[in-house]
Amino acid sequence: MHRALLIVFAAAICTLPGVAGDQHARSNIEGWQEIAWPFPRDGWPAGRAFRCATEFCGDETEVYVRPKIGFCNCDSGVADDEEVDRVADLDLISARFVPREPGRAIRIADMPGRLRSYDLEMADGSRHAAVGIAVSRRCDLLVAVAQGKGAGSGVQRVALDFLASDAVTQWMMAAMDGR
Repeated sequence: MHRALLIVFAAAICTLPGVAGDQHARSNIEGWQEIAWPFPRDGWPAGRAFRCATEFCGDETEVYVRPKIGFCNCDSGVADDEEVDRVADLDLISARFVPREPGRAIRIADMPGRLRSYDLEMADGSRHAAVGIAVSRRCDLLVAVAQGKGAGSGVQRVALDFLASDAVTQWMMAAMDGR
């Protein structure tokens, strides 16, 4: 009896989202591997983090994505670049980030918002390129930030391709629905 209960408990634990036993099943996009959320807790639930290896993306790139439910202007959505600067979680990677150029309007998973490119100065003094993305649906916000050592245009390209993949789009829509 105890052994059967232990087996059922172990099976249940391994099927929870984010548990190591589920890692490989959820990161089936070539070159991308889901990694642990690397940031300390803040006022929002942890999101999902992914890393793409150099051989697939040109340079190692990481993407961090999470919903911020109830954190968007219900009327205007993501209105300007300053809002992207505030909400896109760049400060979790480095407090020292500088916009490279004005942002632009974007649609991800059929949600409108803005994208902006940045230069980051990391704690070790190295420089990384980053892209911050904030999109909205109703009064909810979905943010993504990608960073890597490569050129900003390359980081942006691989991040947008990744976010446009069917698996990630489905997860983003489910997360925005609270599932």
